[in-house]
Amino acid sequence: MHDFDTLSHDGQMAILMELAQSVTRSYDLPAGVDVKLLNLSENATYRVQAPDGQRWALRVHRGGYHTKEAIASELAWLRDLRAQNVVVTPTPIAGKNGELIQTVHHPRMIEPRHVVLSHWEAGVEPGIGDDLTQPFEVLGEITARMHQHSRQWRRPSWFVRPTWNFETTLGERNPHWGKWRDGMGVDAQKAALFGRTVDVIGKRLLAYGQDESRFGLIHCDLRLANLLIDDDIVKVIDFDDCGFGWFMYDAATPLSFYEHEPQVSGLIEAWKTGYRRVAKLPAADEREIPTFVMLRRILLLAWIGSHAETETAQSMGVPYTEGTVGLCEDYLAKYG
Repeated sequence: MHDFDTLSHDGQMAILMELAQSVTRSYDLPAGVDVKLLNLSENATYRVQAPDGQRWALRVHRGGYHTKEAIASELAWLRDLRAQNVVVTPTPIAGKNGELIQTVHHPRMIEPRHVVLSHWEAGVEPGIGDDLTQPFEVLGEITARMHQHSRQWRRPSWFVRPTWNFETTLGERNPHWGKWRDGMGVDAQKAALFGRTVDVIGKRLLAYGQDESRFGLIHCDLRLANLLIDDDIVKVIDFDDCGFGWFMYDAATPLSFYEHEPQVSGLIEAWKTGYRRVAKLPAADEREIPTFVMLRRILLLAWIGSHAETETAQSMGVPYTEGTVGLCEDYLAKYG
């Protein structure tokens, strides 16, 4: 009976857990592994732990979000980044059938789900209350190296990933994460202010352009939850949203959900310091970072509105929308 979409949230989570537990048998894992939900965002991510303490990360991909080819493309990039010593990324593990992507059916789902298992990476997710100056410098260096790799890497002929341009982020027709107007608590007054801000962002990015020196394959989601601090090493995980976008968008995503915090300007400066140790940062690129911070903030309004079932969206909610007002006013005062 294919009724997954009609189930309650708890009902869906129970089905996903059944699927996650069953797919562990597709891998050469020790007997008696324990499966625990870690995070529900676009995908459901689980910790798989063996009785002897060995751990793995299991990701059950959201239905209808990425094709198997797109997931294979993500894995191809993150594996090459690690192989070339650009950055420490997750190491996916093949199943007993030799495939990195397992396709799993459940009787209560119409479509099968794609699943990827990776080795567990040690490290701690940084918090906005931590002293992040040094990690952001390191992240700037890493991001610059990732951009250099992106420009030089010969992608497989079958490589396919989403494009994150103005139309697919803040556009009206078919944005990837839904429309910002549908964000929580976006009333008529806020919609007018946000709309003026979006118009300015669009005009600036049109003038900035999508030349290959400015636009290419990027991570697209370097937020704190996707970083791991392991002593002095900053690791990058969760390439699920990687795709083609502006390189400087990667300067904005580490500030996701915290764009309003007072330490943000200092963190951007630390990021730029690190970036310049590896690559040039042209003045035109540096000048547009505030535009990408603003684009990301409004894009996250859309994400929260279209992902209301997630803990992240629920924890941000209407206050995040209200906090966006001052940011828009400041941005328009400088650039509008």
